[in-house]
Amino acid sequence: MAQSRAASAASRVFVAVAVAVVVLALAIAGILLWEGQRAARAEAERVTRAVAETIADSAGVADALADGDRATATRLLQPEIEAVVADADVDFVTIMDPAGIRVTHPDPARIGEPYIGTIPAGTGTLTEEFTGTLGRSVRTIVPVISDGVVVGRVSVGVTIGSISDALGPRIIVAVAIAVVLAAAGLAGALLARRATRRVTGDLPAGAVRDAVSSYESMRTLGEALRSQTHEHGNRLHTAIALLELGRTGEAIDLLSEDARQSQILVDQVTARRDGDPTVGALLLGKASQASERGVEWRARIDADAPRSVLSPVDAVSVVGNLIDNALDAAAAGPAPRWVDVRMTRTDEDELAVQVADSGEGVAPEIADRIFEHGFSTKPSDSGGRGVGLALVRSIVDEAEGTLSLHADPTTFRVILPRRDA
Repeated sequence: MAQSRAASAASRVFVAVAVAVVVLALAIAGILLWEGQRAARAEAERVTRAVAETIADSAGVADALADGDRATATRLLQPEIEAVVADADVDFVTIMDPAGIRVTHPDPARIGEPYIGTIPAGTGTLTEEFTGTLGRSVRTIVPVISDGVVVGRVSVGVTIGSISDALGPRIIVAVAIAVVLAAAGLAGALLARRATRRVTGDLPAGAVRDAVSSYESMRTLGEALRSQTHEHGNRLHTAIALLELGRTGEAIDLLSEDARQSQILVDQVTARRDGDPTVGALLLGKASQASERGVEWRARIDADAPRSVLSPVDAVSVVGNLIDNALDAAAAGPAPRWVDVRMTRTDEDELAVQVADSGEGVAPEIADRIFEHGFSTKPSDSGGRGVGLALVRSIVDEAEGTLSLHADPTTFRVILPRRDA
């Protein structure tokens, strides 16, 4: 069976943006529905309180209840209350005597029965959600006072079903907003995919990362070799000038010292049993680059340092970017300026790559951000800034290694699994 083709970077961008948009649209719809439900309930509480207080303040209601004759009060108040229910857009109005016996009710057969619900003590007013004879409802109960005495109470309620019915238009609006947002977001996702595809074509995301890694590897290796060529050229010109001046001994000493320093690093690289010649060439070039920038170069490669799972391209990206970062920091920092590179074997037989520098260090407030793509403490006109450390982290994470930052001195430490792990 043929192996399924990995999704392209453009498709991954589309999926990521589309999922984010759909989740955002659903979240907004949920918030709108929640807010609509809260507003509908608040409106029901306001209406029931206003209607109950208006009825309780009516002189006719107070007079009818003050006589203490429930039959007469029912005969006088029931028709009026039925009209109020029809006009006030509430589901029920129940008037009761001080003992809680109903004087009016939407169902006349229940008049004379005890009120079902909480009756506050004294002259208190209460709004609650309670299940009565008409089902669950939001209701407000207020006292009817005559000459300072509580002669009865008025309960006005709106059923939960009515509140849900009032949510209908709000639900339609919320769904419409969610659909519009989702449509706009999907259109944006399509545009993002098209823009990404113009840059990456149909390459999978891993291939795009490999392309960036290859570019970074060629860049840092090219800079290292350029520095090495430049430094050797300067030494050779100086030696020729000394020879022309008849100072043969000094010319020989100069060239011998240059060869000796390079040979030390070459010996370390070749002595390493599982060494990578590409990384060795990089270190030789970076030594020249450090000298060119006035930075003391220290490198130690243990002979038993294992070979990591990284490809030569990725290895150059990781080591080269860490050294570039260290050289920049050391060159901009106080004297003495130095960079120290070490490749050793850990107790777990893994490869440890450690790059330290004499720079001023990384401020604690940005220590967690320096590995983010696009973040850099260097000037914005510095080409490629904000990519190197992010790429290092991506490569190390993909290799299931670890990358850590330590202070005093500033040290980047990478632990990579062995190739045979």
